[in-house]
Amino acid sequence: MFQSIGRWMRRWSDREPGKSAQTHLILSFVIGAVVGLVVVAFILLTGRLAARMYPPGGAAWRRVLVPVLGALSTGWLLAKYFPGARGSGIPQTKFAIFIHDGYISLKTVLGKFLCCSTSLASGIALGREGPSVQIGAGIASVLGRRCGLQGDDVKALIPVGCSAALAAAFNTPIAAVLFSLEEILGDLHAPVLGSVVISSATSWMVLHMILGDEPLFHVPAYQLVSPIEFVVYAVLGVVGGLASVAFVKLLLGLRIWFRGLPAKTVWLQPAVGGLLVGLMGWFLPEVLGVGYDYVERVLGGDMAVRTIALLVVLKIVATAVCYSSGNAGGIFGPSLFIGAMVGGTVGSVAHALLPGVTANPGAYALIGMGTAFAGIVRTPLTSVIMIFEMTRDYSIIVPLMISNLISFFVSYRLQRQPIYEALAQQEGVSLPTGEEREHMARLSVADVLEDAASMTAEELLAARQTLPGAAAADEERPFVHPDHPLSLALEKMGDHHLGVLPVVSRANVSQLLGVVRLPAILKAFGVAQEGPR
Repeated sequence: MFQSIGRWMRRWSDREPGKSAQTHLILSFVIGAVVGLVVVAFILLTGRLAARMYPPGGAAWRRVLVPVLGALSTGWLLAKYFPGARGSGIPQTKFAIFIHDGYISLKTVLGKFLCCSTSLASGIALGREGPSVQIGAGIASVLGRRCGLQGDDVKALIPVGCSAALAAAFNTPIAAVLFSLEEILGDLHAPVLGSVVISSATSWMVLHMILGDEPLFHVPAYQLVSPIEFVVYAVLGVVGGLASVAFVKLLLGLRIWFRGLPAKTVWLQPAVGGLLVGLMGWFLPEVLGVGYDYVERVLGGDMAVRTIALLVVLKIVATAVCYSSGNAGGIFGPSLFIGAMVGGTVGSVAHALLPGVTANPGAYALIGMGTAFAGIVRTPLTSVIMIFEMTRDYSIIVPLMISNLISFFVSYRLQRQPIYEALAQQEGVSLPTGEEREHMARLSVADVLEDAASMTAEELLAARQTLPGAAAADEERPFVHPDHPLSLALEKMGDHHLGVLPVVSRANVSQLLGVVRLPAILKAFGVAQEGPR
């Protein structure tokens, strides 16, 4: 299928030379449709397999044996055939952007689909959304390369595939766009915004055509009973932040321990997570799998507070061990589960102490989902919009923002490094941090501007030749202004194979202010140049 689409796109591009923008536009629709179909198939396959493995009224021994067998089979497949399909999918997708020029192999896509379907259906306490992101990014990468795209053009398609995958996995197209920009790229003003929106909307339409307009959770109507509840939501933010930190620290610590085991045991390690979650599931089946059915029960106020509180602890431990031991799956879904249980616990206690001025515990479970997501994944804006899209209820926005912001702050203070950056660092990869991205975004041409007095006669003459009619001939005679970001200057240097660019005044484009040089830009970005050998 990918080859057929690629051949068609290449023929179209050959007939319409110079229309890369149109090619990206069409690819955005194609990626959205294909990723939407694949993610829907992923959801349906996982559900069907789980129904076969855990039939209604099935024996209790299944809850122990099936996770172990599922973990063993996926561990063997990952070790022998699909090493690129390990992990949640989010760090691996970021590796593709920042390290591998957007390359994700078709083999990795197939391995992720197969291993995660088996793992999640067997009851491993991980989620499907992270793997869906890598699958979507991989499909975008494969289609881009089949269409003859390379380098930056392929990298630009990665967030397009990510947004399409999340839109179908969560049924939240706006949050999918925000996550792709906020977390995957780290830039809400990225030039791929239009393509990301198109793919997300297309994938969302595919989901609705196949599965209908069915929300991920059926949520009762929310209402604020009393202003006193804002205090309770603030407390929920603190508790959610603490739970997030506990989860992240446990997961990272366990992962270090598992990575220290002999390499020959890699294929066996996932069985440790399978056995643990199986033993937990023997006594409390709610621990098994991603647990969205039980999240819906908590949202409806249909679970005992002792069970809810116990599930907070058990799910944190089960997910941390399952992930750290090398099972295939993500942490999105478990984050929502943990948050719902934290919120349900806080809400139940608050409702017992202040019954007349607090809402049903289900309302707090709903806010708790966003709180844990903000604390664990560290995407506060995405978490607010995602929960809003799930409920389609504007009245939750204010308490959601309060809890999410507090959870984010608590999590940041106690665990400075976000989970995906920490996971990447454990792999020996240094991804750009949020602080680094902010610093690079603030750098402007004025920061490295060399005035005309420092220029040689040849440079001065060459620079002045760009000035007449410069505003009308930007593509032929590249220049920059002092307030332009350094990234733009670097882009123009690359496009025109230059090492020096003239800097001109905005008030008068004929006024040469100086030049900006490639070594100075690279130094500002912290990139060392190799000297002559």
